Amino acid sequence: MSPMHPTRPSSPKPTAADPKKSAIQTISRNRSATFNYAIIETYEAGVVLQGTEIKSVREGKVDLSESYAFPQNNELWLLNTYIAPYSKGNIHNHEVRRRRKLLLHKLQLQKLLSQVAQRGYSIVPLRLYIKGRVAKVELGLGKGKRQYEKREATAERESNREIQRAMRRPE
Repeated sequence: MSPMHPTRPSSPKPTAADPKKSAIQTISRNRSATFNYAIIETYEAGVVLQGTEIKSVREGKVDLSESYAFPQNNELWLLNTYIAPYSKGNIHNHEVRRRRKLLLHKLQLQKLLSQVAQRGYSIVPLRLYIKGRVAKVELGLGKGKRQYEKREATAERESNREIQRAMRRPE
């Protein structure tokens, strides 16, 4: 008698995604963005990189401190972001401060562009990170803070530090 179902070798059960691939690795943060802007909304955008740029990003040689996003022809571009030349590269290394295209869903892009058209709103990159194998940038829609708002934020941060020190100090 032959069995109705032939025996199959047992295969391993599918497991959750590899934690290394799904983990988010933050490469660079723009700390001055939250100081200079009141962030209203955040968006995740892909970054179009060329050649050796992704290798430099993975090495962590990125500076977002002076960068900003700029709309042009219904596209969004990342300007003035410094990505260092790849250390093991050759004459075909990338340009360090070239403009890079940002990838967003069409509806997100339209919403973001309509909000930027209003006076006083800017798009600033908050952080650059690697998600899986892809470089992403977190964009913040922000309104510029005035000088007195910056002073208030600094004073509040200092007072919170003093309170934390007083709570830690044994008496």
